[in-house]
Amino acid sequence: MQEILPLVLNGGDLTPVLTIPNWDRVPWFGTPRFALVVDQLASPRALVTHFPYHLMPPSFHTSKAKVIYIMRNPKDALVSSFYFHQMAVFLEDPGTFDEFMDKFLEGRVLFGKWTDHVKSWRHTELGDRIMYITYEEMVQDLPAALRHISGFLSRNLSEEAIQKITEQCSFNTMKANAMSNFSLVPKIYMDPDKSSFFRKGVVGDWINHFSSVQLARFTSVIQKELEGESFSLPWSLD
Repeated sequence: MQEILPLVLNGGDLTPVLTIPNWDRVPWFGTPRFALVVDQLASPRALVTHFPYHLMPPSFHTSKAKVIYIMRNPKDALVSSFYFHQMAVFLEDPGTFDEFMDKFLEGRVLFGKWTDHVKSWRHTELGDRIMYITYEEMVQDLPAALRHISGFLSRNLSEEAIQKITEQCSFNTMKANAMSNFSLVPKIYMDPDKSSFFRKGVVGDWINHFSSVQLARFTSVIQKELEGESFSLPWSLD
């Protein structure tokens, strides 16, 4: 999304994603770097955060800011997070996959439980200010996702721009883009020898990591956490 939004907002011009590191073109809300660059961005600005809804500041609630909330199958989110914890030196070592699964399910990770995070953004009062999309939708049909995003942001991009953005936002293109692949980050913060930031970018890699016992435990906990919710998940947890 840090690659997509600058392109959607400026009609498909590739300049920002080829010349500006992604943490400066779409800065991370709540980080020290944010305060240094946010006022330099032209309106409309694109910002990014992992915050749950209840941690958003009062200014957000009184603004007209729009939100694109991205969800991912929690099994794949767990696998991705496991590898990210290995390469991100500033995070606690994840331990074994089984140990990290327990931390993930119990919310002993940054920003808490996956289920609490999803529920917090599903129970907002933002109305037409929020759009929900899944990682899987973007992987399956990125042009369709871009049309959805374009409409939500009132950009109404041409099909030519949609195709241009689609090509730039392919996994392999982003992985090769030094402004997007985090290769500019010093190794003392992110160690690519342990895991690449752009690892696979596929849907369903969880099947290569979960045992039948782990899958049963994971599914049971997630389903229990979401009992009684009015929204449904677009993935099978089995």
